Amino acid sequence: MNYTTLKTNVEDICEQTFTAAQHALFAQQAEQKIYNTVELPAMRNVDAGPLAATNKLYTTPDGYLYTHSLAVISSSTTSYLLNKDVNFLRDAYPVNTSAKYGLPKFYAYHSTVGSNVRFLLAPTPDENYEIEHVYVKYPTSIVSAGGTYLGDNFDTALLNGTLMEAIRFMKGEADVLAMYQQHYLLALQLLQRVGDGKLRQDSYRSGQLRSPVS
Repeated sequence: MNYTTLKTNVEDICEQTFTAAQHALFAQQAEQKIYNTVELPAMRNVDAGPLAATNKLYTTPDGYLYTHSLAVISSSTTSYLLNKDVNFLRDAYPVNTSAKYGLPKFYAYHSTVGSNVRFLLAPTPDENYEIEHVYVKYPTSIVSAGGTYLGDNFDTALLNGTLMEAIRFMKGEADVLAMYQQHYLLALQLLQRVGDGKLRQDSYRSGQLRSPVS
């Protein structure tokens, strides 16, 4: 289901015409609720690039929501970092001198830069490495994209979620809202099963460390 079809279906079912701004509001609110409930493959992204020696701060890409895994690659060896509180890192590495530099083993939330999050890495990199960050972000909305993974594969959840927002806006009858909410929750349950199945993997799934830390 593309955005044009979604708008047509909403107006046909509600028997009311909405403005472009109202349609966008309904669809985006529905998307946000779905994406905050179910993680879909389209939400996963990878940020990979160089990590310079002595650079102990990593800034997440735009749109970042949360991390699945953060790894440092040295030659052909990939080392997954453990997520810790920043105070743990400061206690474990109280002296940040070149003698204490090494392959990063931990990361912690450090600060924000605009809408981006900055992670502190420890120990401080002793040489140039590659960093690979698997993270989750909101996909582009169907409002601007026209067509999306959600609309193409799970249009029942998107349609019923959008209808709920439209009916609330119209101050529709409680029983009508309850009916579409029931349809929406059922579609969301099915979507959750599909999302979990597509993302299911081995013990690496949690994004935590896979190898012993010395």
